[in-house]
Amino acid sequence: MATRRPRPAAPPAQTPFDVRLMNGASALLFTLALLAFGALVLGWALRAPMFSLQGVRIDGDVARNSAATIRANAMPRLAGNFFSIDLVRAQRAFESVPWVRRAAVQRVWPDRLAVRLEEHRVAAWWQGDGNDRLVNLQGEVFEANPGDVEDDDLPVLRGPEGSSAAMLAMHRRLAPAFAALELRLERLTMSARGSWRAELDSGAEVELGRGSEAEVLARTEAFVGTVGQLTTRYQRPLAYADLRHADGYALKLRGIGTLAPGATTKK
Repeated sequence: MATRRPRPAAPPAQTPFDVRLMNGASALLFTLALLAFGALVLGWALRAPMFSLQGVRIDGDVARNSAATIRANAMPRLAGNFFSIDLVRAQRAFESVPWVRRAAVQRVWPDRLAVRLEEHRVAAWWQGDGNDRLVNLQGEVFEANPGDVEDDDLPVLRGPEGSSAAMLAMHRRLAPAFAALELRLERLTMSARGSWRAELDSGAEVELGRGSEAEVLARTEAFVGTVGQLTTRYQRPLAYADLRHADGYALKLRGIGTLAPGATTKK
């Protein structure tokens, strides 16, 4: 008995080109309509009064400035509403307020900003270019009202521009050494050639010379370890010392001058 083979299925009919063209055009028009609608909604949102900034929440360090003062200084520099405001520019506006070191700005739906502040914490005065400024704990120079710290009894750093961090680090290492003599390091100076000089609260001055931080500290500690014997022996306070000598130092007590034995001036 003969078996009949199934007839192959007919290929599907192709959609006419003009129909496919109309379908593609319709999809394109629909996409363009959606984009246009989205642009209209975005434009409305950028202008809608309901999204105007209504307030700023201030968190973080506000010891030197009140939140009201910070708002009063920064808000006039803010432009746009909740959607259009440039957060980078807003950050700079808050960081331009005196005593503000860093600001982190975020949007808070639907009409507010949240700002977290970090204030400068002052460590010293800076006299790098004749204009008194301040140095924070990170060694950064910043400007603020001098009257805000006039009672803080800050040390003074004076040196080339850009050296504030190195000078603050040196002061932190030298101050304990002089404290062993019950003297306070009031002013630390570094010349353009890198030579260090200390001025103490007693009025005494100490030339520390050049070298690395470790070398200057070693000379200072050697001086502190022996000078007390001389001031005790002669019953005279320290007036001046020059540590820029090999194997010793030159010393001047009030009313007496001397050169430590074997000391020769370093060139």
